[in-house]
Amino acid sequence: MPVTSDEEIREILSKKRVAVVGCSTTPGKAAHDIPKYLIDHGYEVVPVNPYADEVLGRKAYDSLADVPGEIDIVDVFRPSDELDGIVDEVLERGGVDVLWTQTGISNREATDRAEEAGVRVVEDACMKVEHRRSA
Repeated sequence: MPVTSDEEIREILSKKRVAVVGCSTTPGKAAHDIPKYLIDHGYEVVPVNPYADEVLGRKAYDSLADVPGEIDIVDVFRPSDELDGIVDEVLERGGVDVLWTQTGISNREATDRAEEAGVRVVEDACMKVEHRRSA
């Protein structure tokens, strides 16, 4: 089951390195403004966007496999039907503690696979909203 308890959400939000799949170069889009909020609140945001070289002043990577170093949280801003492939990338990479899908993004079959592999899942929730709520 996805994480829903306030205590566990707070613990997850204490992690600091977030790979944002679908991070956008367009101000005003949630996939741009929420990662900016996270940066402004001390998170190390790593953009994953194969169509951009840089997002929010940070190097963008084509895929999760290309991101160097550890990833605590993979925050997803892609359509629900792309979650299967994103979960595949998370599991192939290994070492990811949390898969977080933003509001409106959900695919139980894909997130069940992640959970079965030991990845904690926060599904269909906004990191910015949860961060503000738990602060």
